[in-house]
Amino acid sequence: MEQVKTDMIKTGLFYLAVMLLVSCGHADPDDNEEEQQVVTPVTIIPVQNGPMADTITMNATSTFLQKSIVKASANGYLATVKAVVGRTAGKGEVLFVLKTKEAQSIGNAINSLDSSFKFSGLITIRAAITGHITEVDHQMGDYVQDGEQLAVINDVNSFVFVLNLPYELRPYVLGKKEVRLQLPDGQNLAGTITDITAVVDSAAQTQNIYIKVPTSKLPVNLVARVAIEKTAKANAVFLPRQAVLANETQTEFWVMKVMDSTRAIKVPVKKGLETNGQVEILAPAFTATDQFVLTGNYGLADTATIKIVKP
Repeated sequence: MEQVKTDMIKTGLFYLAVMLLVSCGHADPDDNEEEQQVVTPVTIIPVQNGPMADTITMNATSTFLQKSIVKASANGYLATVKAVVGRTAGKGEVLFVLKTKEAQSIGNAINSLDSSFKFSGLITIRAAITGHITEVDHQMGDYVQDGEQLAVINDVNSFVFVLNLPYELRPYVLGKKEVRLQLPDGQNLAGTITDITAVVDSAAQTQNIYIKVPTSKLPVNLVARVAIEKTAKANAVFLPRQAVLANETQTEFWVMKVMDSTRAIKVPVKKGLETNGQVEILAPAFTATDQFVLTGNYGLADTATIKIVKP
């Protein structure tokens, strides 16, 4: 009898141990599901449609192509100097008054002999063009010789921006007339390509492009940014660059497309143009109602569980 009781106790303990092992090896399914299910908060954005352009941005420097040299028309002394560096002179404006050497030496003697003769020996020298005075070489009282340079005037009508264009980019400029220029202060100007020089710099292999702007009231040597359009599409499908993911070698690209309020799937895509933070989607074709994960998409697996939040 004692042996039977002992066997029964052993059997009970055995079954109890088995039950404990089974209960420990199988966790609560609800708890396990909660541990495995990861919900990622994301923001979403619809696919966008509109014009896109691939542009090249380069620097152009302002300058005057033509200059007028003001010269002395006789030997003499400068009696008056009205030319001032930095001032704009009008065409025909008096810049210098020259008193000839003869008048300086014998003019007073002639007038004392015959006051009605009114000999002065003064010669006025005028600006031949309207422009900015950039150089004045003599002061009042200086003696100058016939043909000597007195001042330099930049022709306002020859004001342009010069773009040093690499020769390999020349096909993108040929046939174009209008470009946009952005000045350092943020001002935008419409520029017109007026000429392409027939000379290429032998070292840099660049060609000068002259761009006319609707104003000449800008300083010389001002650097502007010029956008030259390479490719343009009037009706492209695109997404922000943040919504397009890639592998480490940048050979595969995909987006996370929102299927419903809780799921997003991985969709491989083919890229097109990239500009201003936007990426064109060439394939597959998306509709205007399609939504894509914008933030929170990094590291998401295919068919990921998401929670849409407001940005």
